[in-house]
Amino acid sequence: MLIAQISDLHIGMGTKSVLNDERLEQVIERVQAAVPDLVLMTGDLIEGQDAAAYDRLKVLMAPLTGPVLYAIGNHDQREAFRAAFTDTPTHGGFVQYAREFDDRRIIVLDTVEAGQHGGAFCESRAAWLSQTLDERPDTPTMIALHHPPVASGIAWMDVGATGPWSERLEAVLVGRRQVVAMVAGHIHRPFVTGFAGHSLIVAPSSAPQVVLDLGSGTGDAGRTRLPRIVEEDPGFVLHLWNGRSLVSHFGSAKPHRIVASLDTRTGRFVAG
Repeated sequence: MLIAQISDLHIGMGTKSVLNDERLEQVIERVQAAVPDLVLMTGDLIEGQDAAAYDRLKVLMAPLTGPVLYAIGNHDQREAFRAAFTDTPTHGGFVQYAREFDDRRIIVLDTVEAGQHGGAFCESRAAWLSQTLDERPDTPTMIALHHPPVASGIAWMDVGATGPWSERLEAVLVGRRQVVAMVAGHIHRPFVTGFAGHSLIVAPSSAPQVVLDLGSGTGDAGRTRLPRIVEEDPGFVLHLWNGRSLVSHFGSAKPHRIVASLDTRTGRFVAG
């Protein structure tokens, strides 16, 4: 099963969204060429308060021919999303659901608290996840969410990354042997770590990336401008899932110059 993950699109209305629209179009073109079995969108689908941006997103997503699963992020509007994407299941008012695929499943979590940058995972959501995992304890399962429940090392993006919400999530996931991996977004940079004994793969963003700055911030004193967002290539992830394990490949969507090709007649590499 080949799963394409796209995250942090930040599609808005008007001229402010032109760059993000173009970047998403590039990602979708690359993803569609890979012929995935499923596309997984891990939140921050829109930017701003205009709910009509979801209609714009639908137009941009139209070239994708396979099924698409959506999670929401802190820039999304839960009720507006639910009104626009009526086919996406919910539970208890949250955009959280399980999708079954014969011998495996994907569970999408809602980690959004309105007006809050960091993650949230209340007792109600935790109880639902625990019950949902209990239903199929032997079925290999992927967990998808927007907020990584760990600190990335990029200090200004890590506000609310940990705390009671992540501890509550960890308590549910510890010892769940059916969980193959967790996938997330939010940070606008790719990285891989672990959480609750499981792999956690964080996708790059379709929108411009966050500057990779893992410093302590002690050298920022007196500076009047601190770079935060950079126009690195729009990114995505291709997860190859054999049912038991996940292999994740990070890709970028802008065209690249071909350095070498295979000549199928001779079996040799040739320049260009």
